[in-house]
Amino acid sequence: MGMFRPSRRSTPPLRSRQQDIARQEAQLREKLERLERIVTKGATPTENNSRSVADERAARGKQPEKRLHVSIALESGQPLDPGRSLGRRRGLRKHRREGRIIFLFLLMALAAAVIWLISHLHM
Repeated sequence: MGMFRPSRRSTPPLRSRQQDIARQEAQLREKLERLERIVTKGATPTENNSRSVADERAARGKQPEKRLHVSIALESGQPLDPGRSLGRRRGLRKHRREGRIIFLFLLMALAAAVIWLISHLHM
């Protein structure tokens, strides 16, 4: 018995496949380089970009506020209203505490009304 040799017919398709793969690789490398250039250009802040961003923000200020804008503003760490300072937290805490007290009072009144109704309807 002799050793197994691959037929000569299989080599040309293999070479063409390798060449196709090499071409695809080169195209992908070019795309990658182009995308990297785009990303590096976009990452550098320029005065023109900052002006256009400021113009966009001014235009948005004229439009009604949406929740999406609020969430974006919160991620940036800047206050929503530049006139407000972060020192207004106490007022909000006070209002929340008062709201909780009123809620508990109304809940107790509702419970008392339900108990009164149950006791008087079972006569």
